[in-house]
Amino acid sequence: MLDEAVTQCDPASAAPPPAAAELGRPPGRRILCVFPLYEPSLGSLEYAYDITGTLRAFMPPQGLLVIAAALPEGWEVRFVDENVARAKRGDFKWADAVFVSGMHVQRRQIDDIRRRAHKYGKVAILGGPSVSACPEFYPHFDYLHVGEMGDATRALFARLARDCARPERQIVLETGERTPLEDFPIPAYELVSFDHYFIGSIQFSSGCPYRCEFCDIPGLYGRVPRLKPPQRILAELDKLRACGLTTSVYFVDDNLIANRRALRELLPVLIAWQETNSFPLSFAFEATLNIAKYDDLLEGLRAACFTTIFVGIETPEEEALSAIDKEQNLALPILEGVRRLNAHGMEVVAGVIIGLDTDGPDTARRIIDFVDQSYIPMLTINLLQALPKTPLWERLEKEGRLSDEAGRESNVVFKRSYEETVETWRDCLRHAYDPARLFARYEILTQHTFPNRRPRPRPPDQVTPKNVRRGMAMLLRICWKLGVVADYRRIFWAYAWPRIKTGRIEDVISVGILAKHLITYARKACAGKLNASNYSARLR
Repeated sequence: MLDEAVTQCDPASAAPPPAAAELGRPPGRRILCVFPLYEPSLGSLEYAYDITGTLRAFMPPQGLLVIAAALPEGWEVRFVDENVARAKRGDFKWADAVFVSGMHVQRRQIDDIRRRAHKYGKVAILGGPSVSACPEFYPHFDYLHVGEMGDATRALFARLARDCARPERQIVLETGERTPLEDFPIPAYELVSFDHYFIGSIQFSSGCPYRCEFCDIPGLYGRVPRLKPPQRILAELDKLRACGLTTSVYFVDDNLIANRRALRELLPVLIAWQETNSFPLSFAFEATLNIAKYDDLLEGLRAACFTTIFVGIETPEEEALSAIDKEQNLALPILEGVRRLNAHGMEVVAGVIIGLDTDGPDTARRIIDFVDQSYIPMLTINLLQALPKTPLWERLEKEGRLSDEAGRESNVVFKRSYEETVETWRDCLRHAYDPARLFARYEILTQHTFPNRRPRPRPPDQVTPKNVRRGMAMLLRICWKLGVVADYRRIFWAYAWPRIKTGRIEDVISVGILAKHLITYARKACAGKLNASNYSARLR
């Protein structure tokens, strides 16, 4: 429950915004949308930014750009992604209100933006997944928007249209009626510069039918997937291109095969769009491993140029998968599933969790064997963290196994000792990102998976003088940082030199960027300089 200083409001009771003339002011408000900085993680690429030039973030935030596009007509908006550049004093002074959104991993940065907004006397509004799951985390924001876009959003806009002063008490607006996904506005991609992002982002569906014990997606977004029509996806892709994107697009869906029939309807439309537009973009996505058993989907994904898939493998131990309600990963042997994805040209990025109740003395060896046998280069290896409003949280709360002890890497009281569990995590991370092993896995990926991708012409908007200069600058920095400065320079040159001689420069650049980040991150984490979980509240 929220404390007594909170006013809970029914969005349906909100009065419509008054006419501007009635307020005696020009129409419109000035809204500053600020997306918080991420903590360093295996997926953030933080430690490669010294070689990527203007590239400073992985992909733009989908949710906040949707809200920016949904603002009432006549309202002005600025967007600042603090992964690219910090919001300035002038941004806050310009604004009437500050909108913030983010995930639990950004909790400290979310509150820092609120503090700065209040410093300049601006009303601070928070929405998004973190506050929707845990509004009690944010007692000092002026408005909390709990839930997805819908009646609470309209009520918020109506209140701000009437009065942008900070309220005396926190006001919580909770969505009762969600806006259908197909009625969401196209995100305001025009507010970002894709010079700063590795890839773009798009959403086809929301929700996941599975109930993995540790996952909060079903609780936040439901188990019945909601969808956009295929033609709407094409409109968003067209806008991404018009706004300057020339690389890849990540489908941010919680599980792209949550509705297989819908995906089967989408894929032919995407294939036709790619062929009509000379294959301008490649696609990446997230899905459960059972996608690997559907030959028609794999063939369609390859034909549409899906080249990367994130899969929550979690653990290679079958009994552990059953215990955490992730039996969909057992639809076929895990290594066979990975091989089938690779055979259709898809690089697999795997999520792995340490600290499950079934972990034992052999867990580290089993995970290490999986890393070596799967040849997956990039694995996000994290300690288990219990997220609020998940089955895991509820079970551990009943068992008295949630901890808020300062200095711990996880809020879970593990069945094994804390020290053994953290050391297992370090052993797995250290092995996975040993430079020789990492480059060996990339060698196999580039030799045996990349050739399985659909052949396609190089899009003309990628071969520009600007992109050529950017690529050459990155190559020079990579050769200096990895080929001269790094202590693994011999390993780097064994991978890079044969490719440079044969003109496969893109392989050297992409692998160089990823390798530098992954090796640096792993070394810092194993030395105790970074948290063992993306969700850890431990201060460093």
